[in-house]
Amino acid sequence: MKKKRPDKPQRPQRPDKKRNSEEPFSRKKSTSKPRKAKKARKGPDSSNRADQEKYLRDEIRLNKFIAHAGFCSRRDADEYIEAGKVKINGKVVTELGTKVTTDDKVIVDGQKVSLEPFVYILLNKGKDTISTTDDEKDRNTVLDAIEDATGYRVYPVGRLDRNTMGLLLLTNDGDLAHRLMHPSYKVKKTYEVETDRILTDDELTEMKNGIELEDGPIQPTKIQRSGYKPNIVIITVFEGRNHLIRRMIQYFGAEVKRLKRVRYAGLNDKDMRVGRWRYLKQKEINDLRKLVKLDTLDFNRERS
Repeated sequence: MKKKRPDKPQRPQRPDKKRNSEEPFSRKKSTSKPRKAKKARKGPDSSNRADQEKYLRDEIRLNKFIAHAGFCSRRDADEYIEAGKVKINGKVVTELGTKVTTDDKVIVDGQKVSLEPFVYILLNKGKDTISTTDDEKDRNTVLDAIEDATGYRVYPVGRLDRNTMGLLLLTNDGDLAHRLMHPSYKVKKTYEVETDRILTDDELTEMKNGIELEDGPIQPTKIQRSGYKPNIVIITVFEGRNHLIRRMIQYFGAEVKRLKRVRYAGLNDKDMRVGRWRYLKQKEINDLRKLVKLDTLDFNRERS
C-alpha cells in the first residue's frame, strides 16, 4: 500500500483539464484510497533553504502569491479568485490582477496560505513513476518517491515519461520552474538512449543535421555514440516536447529500449542511484537561477 505524504492538506477536487506537458504544478483528480502517513525526514536547514519573502517585491499579484505558497498553479489561482473563493484580510476578492503584500492575510477556499521557504530537490526518477502530484490510477508518483523529504509542498519541473528514468527537479520556486521550462532560455537536457538496433553513422549524422517530426523540426545540440555499447547514443536537446527523444529514434524505424536523462540544466546524476534524491547545494541553486536570468539567493541572511 502506498503511503501519504505527511501534513498534506485536502484540496477541493476540480474537473481534469488538458495541460501542457511541460506545465509545472499540474494536479489530477485523485480517486486513490487513503494512504498511511510516513514519518517525515527532517527538512532542509537554513544552509540550503531561503525565505522567499525576501526576494519578492513589496506588492505581488495575488495569483503569484497563491502559487508561491504552494497551494496551486497561477492558472488555478485565477479560477479560485474569479469564483469568489479568495479573501484578503477578510474581504472576498474577485478581480484578477489584485496585488498583496506578505503582511496580508490570504484565505483560499477556507484555507490560510502563506509563503514557505524555497526548497529544491533533485530526484533520479526510476521507471514506472508518474511525474505528477497525484494519479487517478493510484500509481507511484514522484511525490511518493520523495515522501520522506520535507513537509513543504514541492512540484516537478516539467515531466519525464512514466518509463523514462533520470533527473527531475522538484521545487516550490515558481519563477524558476517557469523559466526552466520556457524555450527562450534554452535549458539543456541530455539523455542516454539505448535502442533496439545500432543506429548507423549516416542516421546519426542525419539526426544531428535536423529531422522533421509531425509537430515540427528538431535539431539536437549534440549527438555522440556511447563508447561502451554501440546501440547507446547520448543526445542533448533544448526542447521539452512530448516523447521527443522516443519519436526521434522512431523516425529511423528503431525503438527505444531504455531512456534516461543524465543531465539537466547543468545538474548531473553523479553518485545518485536510480530512485534516490537529494537537496540541491547553494551553488547549484544559484547557478540555476543565473542560467534563467533570476537574482541569486543569499542563504546567509538572518531570518525574521
